Amino acid sequence: MAQNRFSTGQGPSQRQLRVGELIRRTLSDVLLRGDVHDPELNRHSITVGEVRASPDLKVATAYVLPLGGHDAEEALQALRRNAAELRHLVAKGLTLKYAPQLRFQLDETFDRLDDTRRMFAEERVRRDIENPDDDDRDDA
Repeated sequence: MAQNRFSTGQGPSQRQLRVGELIRRTLSDVLLRGDVHDPELNRHSITVGEVRASPDLKVATAYVLPLGGHDAEEALQALRRNAAELRHLVAKGLTLKYAPQLRFQLDETFDRLDDTRRMFAEERVRRDIENPDDDDRDDA
């Protein structure tokens, strides 16, 4: 049976991953150089953690976080306000037929990483990791 080319059942395609990474690098360079004519945006040092491209490559969602996580909402608003100019600047560095529409979301990966570290630091979790159950030893 023919597979739907817009199916997302298996996760992103190689092409989506490749285009997302290309957009991430290009967007990072644009933000690093301060090419956007908005002083409010240029005063933030923004990390672009990941870019996810839609199956048709017409929409790209960039997961961003300002350095240190300070003024995250303000930086996100500045990015959204300058999305058209950023799209134009990013498109210059791409060799795609269409320049993808850029959407911005806060990257919560770092928060989840901190939560995971805190969880592993808890006494009861450390005990479980250091002393496996007797049942696990019998199976070996």
